Amino acid sequence: MFDKLTGIEARYQEIDRLLAEPDILNDYAKVTELAQERAEIEPVVEGYREYKKATHELDDARTLVESESDGELRTMAEEEAHTLEQRIAELEEELKTLLLPKDPRDDKNVIVEIRAGTGGDEAGLFAGDLLRMYTRYAEQRGWKVEMLSANETGVGGFKEVVFEVKGRGAYSRLKYESGVHRVQRVPSTESSGRIHTSTATVAVLAEVDEVEIDIPDRDIKLDTYRASSAGGQNVQKNATAVRLTHLPSGLVVTCQDERSLTQNRLRAMSILRARLYEQAEFKRQQAEAADRKSQIGSGERSEKIRTYNFPQSRVTDHRIGVSSYNLAGVLNGEIDILSMSWSRAPRPRS
Repeated sequence: MFDKLTGIEARYQEIDRLLAEPDILNDYAKVTELAQERAEIEPVVEGYREYKKATHELDDARTLVESESDGELRTMAEEEAHTLEQRIAELEEELKTLLLPKDPRDDKNVIVEIRAGTGGDEAGLFAGDLLRMYTRYAEQRGWKVEMLSANETGVGGFKEVVFEVKGRGAYSRLKYESGVHRVQRVPSTESSGRIHTSTATVAVLAEVDEVEIDIPDRDIKLDTYRASSAGGQNVQKNATAVRLTHLPSGLVVTCQDERSLTQNRLRAMSILRARLYEQAEFKRQQAEAADRKSQIGSGERSEKIRTYNFPQSRVTDHRIGVSSYNLAGVLNGEIDILSMSWSRAPRPRS
């Protein structure tokens, strides 16, 4: 492992040298290529450098323990050595994770689908909370969010909402959000102050290029209709909304947020390709007993991957047992403490 890390660090230094050469700087394509490679290996290099620094500090602390005659100073050096040993062990695990083969979809844009589950209107309101959480997270990272379709409940929530997140690394950061999200709180409509439990399901789909999934025209049934607002009033006189039905699988996709029929059809096809790709990928993973499986389940409370407990201001990811007592921060988009912890956790083997 350390030979590989040394090689990666040497390549990182070489890229820095190349990016300083005038001939390279005049070649925009080459600069872009090198900058992208540098960004991909930078987390590994930073982790390796921190590891080397900690090992040097540990050597110094052990030398001090062996040579120091003063009892108090010796005790302090022993405590420092113990702390550094723990830190080095943690860094080794982090480096092993960083060296794992990269998911080829990690840099893809994503399509996120949020659906209200168990809990009626409260589930719809919670779906709206999740939409805001992911939107703010995307904004903090400089990503662009585009709404694809929304089915509002009329009380400020959503039965279903689908949106696209465009940005480098979007899938790598959001892919572990798929699953059943559970909320425990007193709904605004509850007069007796009783805590309710509701759910919403989240599906995160990597955007799929047209060449990756070929969908023959004969497999598609296209229906058009007039786009309408949540109140049922037509917002356009022409039929610009699209409903696509994939006949072999039965998958149905609707899109009405774009201004033209063509744009809505293109959007709907993009969503359909992503769903079909995810479906095919899931079947492949099942056949190979893969470590990572993406499944949102039926939306029942018992299938939860995460609980948002308002009375305790706590968010818990049940897959890895990580909790945060900064519920307000998480709902404001600070989800890395949960999603990145899950990405580093060992996967149970089938």
